[in-house]
Amino acid sequence: MHTPSRRTLLRAPIAAIGSGLLAACSDDGPHPHSPHPGSGVGVEGGFVPQGPKGYVNPSGPEVHAAERRRGSGPVRTFRFTAAPVTVDLGGRSVSTWAYDGRLPGPEVRITAGDVLSINLANRLPTTTTLHSHGVRMRCDMDGVPDLTQPAIASGEDFTYRFTVSHPGTYLLHSHVGMQPDRGLYAPLIVQDPKEPLAYDKEWVIVLDDWVDGVDGSTPDRVFNELVHGRMKPMDGMGMRPGHMAMGPEHSSARPSGSAHASKSASKSAARKSATGPSRALHNSYSHILHSEGGSVAYPYYLANGRLPTQPSVFQARPGDRIRLRIINAGADTAFRVALGGHTMTVTHTDGYPVEHTRTDALIIGMAERYDVLVTVKDGVFPLVALAEGKKAHALAVLRTNKSKTVPAATARPSELDGKLVPARRLEPHASVALSDREPDRMLRIRLTGGMKLYDWGMDHLPYSVTQRHPVRAGERVRLTLVNATDMWHPLHLHGHTFSLTGLDAVGARKDTALVLPHRKLVVDFDADNPGLWMLHCHNQYHSESGMMTILGYRS
Repeated sequence: MHTPSRRTLLRAPIAAIGSGLLAACSDDGPHPHSPHPGSGVGVEGGFVPQGPKGYVNPSGPEVHAAERRRGSGPVRTFRFTAAPVTVDLGGRSVSTWAYDGRLPGPEVRITAGDVLSINLANRLPTTTTLHSHGVRMRCDMDGVPDLTQPAIASGEDFTYRFTVSHPGTYLLHSHVGMQPDRGLYAPLIVQDPKEPLAYDKEWVIVLDDWVDGVDGSTPDRVFNELVHGRMKPMDGMGMRPGHMAMGPEHSSARPSGSAHASKSASKSAARKSATGPSRALHNSYSHILHSEGGSVAYPYYLANGRLPTQPSVFQARPGDRIRLRIINAGADTAFRVALGGHTMTVTHTDGYPVEHTRTDALIIGMAERYDVLVTVKDGVFPLVALAEGKKAHALAVLRTNKSKTVPAATARPSELDGKLVPARRLEPHASVALSDREPDRMLRIRLTGGMKLYDWGMDHLPYSVTQRHPVRAGERVRLTLVNATDMWHPLHLHGHTFSLTGLDAVGARKDTALVLPHRKLVVDFDADNPGLWMLHCHNQYHSESGMMTILGYRS
């Protein structure tokens, strides 16, 4: 069996790590790794990932049949170029990777029922993919390298094409290594052709935690510090455990003794300059999350790509009813969000409608999305996204008059400490509530690992591309995720939405949900989208260290 190294894990988050790992509930050998057809449109019998026999392939006939059932409306065509770029965060320029040189990337807006066609041109120095987070799509368009497609090589293009049948607020992002913690993300808005909400304007707000290009830091170097306890130059290429990264400042012969003290000191200074300061988060705690705020002490937190000192400004008129679509594109940060001077009415979570619920603030985990309505007052108001447990925040501004003043960068509206409605307390709108039905299959997975060893996994196993937790088409599946760690985790299931089902939950439909330390998350979903689907923590540093697995449909 081919066993990829940590180098492969860092390049493509679905690569197997460690040898001899047993695939869950499987007893057959792996398929050979076969090439993908060049069109990138996913034809029958195309890409066959490693893993046991007896499971639906990402481009299999079952996948095509499910896509036909979604229908085929007008084709909406977009083109993204992923490339290195320098972006202005608002008085601070950084080098990063982004789509079309923008942060966030260009908004993609279509209507439910449309066929979305995105051609991704990879002009990065390494491989990449594009994942449409939260969208129930055909499996071979899911963008998971080595599972649903080979990663797109540098200099090559790939076209993602699939029907988008459900309206909502979604997120486009890379699914390779630590790339989502760079600038490779963009909002995806799918409009409802029968929109039931009435509002005057719409404000899309993309939140992010930012480290790339700041004082020599990159997400890969930060990941390496967390895993190995020290900083090393990596530049996105990864390394094998226990192997030193070799760069211009390294050599096979290390000087020793007092005669080389000054040379060693200068090399140490050069390494620090080349790799940046330590980014490990210390002395952090969130009473809402019942644990530390995360793993990474980010230097910046952004709203629509801007720092709080030079925030983006949204202009409206007093009395306007505004729909806010709030997206957390961060890699390691939950945001507590409030609009100064206003209450919010929650209308959707992760693209699915809920019974309207008023709140002062929201807690939004990584890759979660919330839609809210506000009727705006006269004045200038801060929209503050507090980096939960990290003593910092992102800021955007709502203005409804001609004043040129903006709130202070340190603004902290009282609403942040007001009423907070968790997702489990949101009731699904009747149109999207799952029907009453006993589960046909019960799956139970433990979240394991810890901060000290940074050995996050599921059921004490790191990720392997050969893992399969079996389900069958047509089943109602109850999935229980038991958090046996001291940290909180935002769990995301690809290709499906689930109903929050636990004792204190009332059934909101989501695709990403928080599970607090030493608690469990119980969800139900209908197995109605055949393929091989990732289930993983959406803390990018946790998933890349192993907290991922695969749900597979039996053929």
